[in-house]
Amino acid sequence: MAAVLELVAGSYEQITFGYQMKTDEKEWTAKAEFTHHAHIASVSAVAACERFVVTGSRDETIQVYDMKKRIEHGALLHHDGTITCLEFYGTSHLLSGGEDGLLCVWSTKKWECMKSIKAHKGHVTSLSVHPSGKLALSVGTDKTLRTWNLINGRSAFIKNIKQNAHIVRWSPDGDRFVVVMNDKVIIYKLETASVTGTITNPKRISSVKFLNNSILAVAGDDEIVRLCEVGKAKWVCEFKAHETRVKAVDSVSMDDYFVVVTASNDGFIKMWKIHLEEELESPTLLGEVNTTARLTCLAVRRPSSVQQQIAEEEAPQATTSEEPVPEVPRRKRVQIATEEVVLEEESRPKKKKKKNSGK
Repeated sequence: MAAVLELVAGSYEQITFGYQMKTDEKEWTAKAEFTHHAHIASVSAVAACERFVVTGSRDETIQVYDMKKRIEHGALLHHDGTITCLEFYGTSHLLSGGEDGLLCVWSTKKWECMKSIKAHKGHVTSLSVHPSGKLALSVGTDKTLRTWNLINGRSAFIKNIKQNAHIVRWSPDGDRFVVVMNDKVIIYKLETASVTGTITNPKRISSVKFLNNSILAVAGDDEIVRLCEVGKAKWVCEFKAHETRVKAVDSVSMDDYFVVVTASNDGFIKMWKIHLEEELESPTLLGEVNTTARLTCLAVRRPSSVQQQIAEEEAPQATTSEEPVPEVPRRKRVQIATEEVVLEEESRPKKKKKKNSGK
């Protein structure tokens, strides 16, 4: 059974595109799964897990798509301002950040906001969840890097940085993380919380993605994608991916190679094959698709083997439900120490008071 990959991309034109890739051919081809105009402003962030795809927008909403049932699941309303970043932890939780400075933790079981944390004085520009699920990093326009204990929702560590950072990412094993400020990638080691290296890109960086624990793919405001060895803080490979600037990069591991996926302002999504060997060679192009839109963000989704089998047998087309989907209401918040706790609006039955018999 050939592996199934699904690509989801957002655009300035407010449209989200979904494609399924045929990977059993020499030249991969893309089959359009859905095109959805769910937002009323440009799509600013997208994330995918085994079952769900979510998109965030400048219209302050997060749209949820259930890829198992192939329906639009609904809209999450909690942020005031642009949704700047989205990231799943497994299939159980989603984290979101916005221009309102909030970092929200959502349960995907009922799509409830479990915690709403005032993470930064300015905008939250990026977040990343540690592979253990116990910690998260966030950066914002208040020139701070913050570590969050996701067990209690409290700030565990605050580091002042010289500039506004706009990207933060953990390595797959969680031993390192990188912080991106304009054109610089600053590499940190978790054990010592110290900087182990800095590397400078020729242009402002728009997206980064760890391929494995040592190789980081970097895309910026030019047509080149560069690979960095974070242990030595040096460039090891670069290739021309598009005709204009690359807006987003993602990757997925196959049997004996990696697929690097790039999206650009030129409207193209491209898939590149790369073998991570001692002497890195330029990747080979596996396939491409022209969305004809100005792309802003990208996510690669790999369905489970069960979902893959169903997709091959039934070949369903992604649809949106015709009936209006109820929106998740804004929830009240109350400040307790440094943590914002979400109060559920569902009515709970009041406990009956025991009558005093006077005995």
